[in-house]
Amino acid sequence: MRKRIFILLSRVPYPLEKGDKLRAFYQIRELAKYHDLYLCALSDQPIHPEARAKLQPFVKEFQVIPFGKTNIALRLIRNIFARKPFQVAYFFSHKGKRKVLEFIEKVKPDHIYCQLIRTAEFLKELEIDKTIDYQDVFSKGLKRRLEISPWYLKPVLATEYKRVFRYEHEVFEAFPKKTIISFPDRDLIPHPERHSIEVIPNGVDTAFFHPMAMEKDYELIFSGNMGYPPNINGAEYLVNEIMPLVWKTLPQAKVILAGANPAPAVRALASDKVTVTGWVDDMRPWYARAKVFIAPMQIGTGQQNKVLEAMAMQMPVITSPLANQALKAKPGTELLIGNNPSDYAQHILSLLNDLSYSNNLAISGFDFVKAHFQWSSICRRLEQIITA
Repeated sequence: MRKRIFILLSRVPYPLEKGDKLRAFYQIRELAKYHDLYLCALSDQPIHPEARAKLQPFVKEFQVIPFGKTNIALRLIRNIFARKPFQVAYFFSHKGKRKVLEFIEKVKPDHIYCQLIRTAEFLKELEIDKTIDYQDVFSKGLKRRLEISPWYLKPVLATEYKRVFRYEHEVFEAFPKKTIISFPDRDLIPHPERHSIEVIPNGVDTAFFHPMAMEKDYELIFSGNMGYPPNINGAEYLVNEIMPLVWKTLPQAKVILAGANPAPAVRALASDKVTVTGWVDDMRPWYARAKVFIAPMQIGTGQQNKVLEAMAMQMPVITSPLANQALKAKPGTELLIGNNPSDYAQHILSLLNDLSYSNNLAISGFDFVKAHFQWSSICRRLEQIITA
């Protein structure tokens, strides 16, 4: 029987340049096959002109609750002396909560599904069957950032870490059903009953991301939202630590850093050997122009969608142990793992110098993704959790 499901997001899930938006979009697409969906999204910026057209086929009703920069600033200032995480205070307002509750009262849903702890404040007191998708463990990501941040950021990050850690525990108690993106993330949730959280990984759209034949005019590509701290860190690590070792042997090797919102630190990496693209409408041609995909993630949590996309494009992939924790691909068979700059450089040179080795790795990675990361099968499990 089709049920009425109300979905609350902290961002409009289009375009798909951020991991939470991508996850929400495909979950909505798949859940719409079984249930009637009513989407409510918060937004601190104008909605993309194509967003409604992209989402409308999957939802019965779609409402955006905008909030301005001035109100955000005031909320953050007031929150200095409060206990909420700043990222929760950034999105929450009593006016916004009233609008969310009015929409819920109108819909009278059978179930509520919300994404990320930043939406929990709107719904945690509501007595209804509901699920929260933690997605990632934000507290762990903050702790890793704290360890490598400059001294002047440490007090702010330390405060936010403590608040998020405490809030992740509070949210657990407020929602009967919980989901998260990976088993390693689940193990980091600060609650003694964390093993009751259901693991729902991300998938990849293999009808969209597929092998493409194009001239390979770059050796390497690293993709992602280049304003996101773990990707900024990864880009700097690639260009400043790994590539100098590669350039000693292959001085002509060229790198693409592809993705939206490149931070000044990423833009500063651009050179005759390093291309920083900024926003691109379609990532596939950029993947197809490179011989090897690399994601040398040193910080962050969750699942690396970029790795799945590259594998679906049948590219050989090199990544870190941290990034592979959520994927569980076989090192040496389905992808390669780097533990330090020397490891990465050696893997890069091996793949570039041995086409047969590169092709075999790419094919194994492609088969791995097709077998384990199809959105349809992943979201069928989510549907079962929601309706249980």
